[in-house]
Amino acid sequence: MKGPNDPAEGTFDYGPLVVDLALAVLVGWTVWWVVRYLRADAMTRQSIRQAVRVRWGWKRLAPMLKLSVTDKTPTALASLANTNGKPIKPRVLIPALKVTHDAYGVIARASCLPRVGLEQFQKAAPHLADAWRCTRVAVTQDKPGQVVIRGVRLDPLKFPTEHHPTGEVPDEKARWDLGVDEYAQPVAVDLTQVPGVTVAGLPGFGKTSLINRLLSDWAPSSAVQFACADGKVSAAHEGDYADWVQRMFAFVGDDLEEANKLFRQLVELRRARSASIRTVLGVKSMWDIGPSEGWPLVVLVIDEAHTYFRDHKGSDPKTKKLAALAAENARLVEDLVKKGRSVGMLVILATQKSTGDAIPTFIRDVCPVGLSFAQKTAEAAVAALGEEIREWPDANPINLQDPTYIGVASMNHQSQPGFTRVRTPYVPDAEAARLAEQTATLTANPYALLEAVLGPRMGEVNLTKPDADAA
Repeated sequence: MKGPNDPAEGTFDYGPLVVDLALAVLVGWTVWWVVRYLRADAMTRQSIRQAVRVRWGWKRLAPMLKLSVTDKTPTALASLANTNGKPIKPRVLIPALKVTHDAYGVIARASCLPRVGLEQFQKAAPHLADAWRCTRVAVTQDKPGQVVIRGVRLDPLKFPTEHHPTGEVPDEKARWDLGVDEYAQPVAVDLTQVPGVTVAGLPGFGKTSLINRLLSDWAPSSAVQFACADGKVSAAHEGDYADWVQRMFAFVGDDLEEANKLFRQLVELRRARSASIRTVLGVKSMWDIGPSEGWPLVVLVIDEAHTYFRDHKGSDPKTKKLAALAAENARLVEDLVKKGRSVGMLVILATQKSTGDAIPTFIRDVCPVGLSFAQKTAEAAVAALGEEIREWPDANPINLQDPTYIGVASMNHQSQPGFTRVRTPYVPDAEAARLAEQTATLTANPYALLEAVLGPRMGEVNLTKPDADAA
């Protein structure tokens, strides 16, 4: 005989099935986390444990740092449940926190509350660093009502990195991926509408490696063409760009007269493009439609720029000739930087000290993007990054002279105030050489491309074609 609580005939008791399903999910989740933990490297395992501590300790830590609010207004449910008439106890609201990890530390996303927003989290950042055992903590706004708290246990600037180019055409044209900042977040610079970039720093601290990264990433695109003046060498087969020469439509060494020819040819190209841009592209600025195979972005790299601009003192004929060439070189490069932006010409100038004697101020001061690796003097740091760097002592490149910081540069980032430090990666020579060889067939003289488009109309620009042998 069935009791009153026995299941009705024909029904099925789902209770044990639900319990079994819940246990299976729990076991599966546990196994997934254990496998993930065991497969991680030692640094990531530490970050996993750190993330667990952050999650478990948040509800206790937040009120201690005044990152919580007291809500004295009872909820509707609490009011209905209050039958004895006693005052309802206020609720303590704590921002919801979601925590992820990487090899360097944790990334937490927190929801804001009334009177607990971006400013309050930023004030608490030093205390969060202590509580979470981090080297540093930064707080930024992710979206309205939410902040991102980045805590790094290890300093990303102290760990050398490598970049392995894929050989694929970049998705975004004129995007320069530099590396990671002091919070291990990727840093990129948009060089759209940028006429010039200056790169300064002591020898051997990463200037050429930084440019090598740009060449490696942009070389697979036929919409970019390169020229180079390398003041460290006398011939194309020497120096850091020996492998890249095959991907360049022009290359000169430390000979001032040869460099002068190249700069003059590029100025002629700039004039030809300025005179014909509306005819060929139908726009005033190339950036309105972006670079293309027929109208590529022309990148001129001037390494050891002081070689070509240095003021030569002396009254003998040879010195006078060098002085005249240096002065004209400066005038020609000034033309490219000040007038080449809209027609798709970019100049990258690298030197040890970007003081006025190395890069004339009328060139340097119109280059909107500047980076500096280690510097020995405050004067050199100011020349490279501007007077404002004095107000950011932590980012001053005079603090990067330790060999640990080879490959680390300071820069004024486009998307945030002040200065940031960036760990730039090293591109293995063998991979750079392989990529240069693979993309060599994409090399084309931009002047010849323009001439092919204009045809008989080329004479309308009334300019002289660059010397093909020199180019």
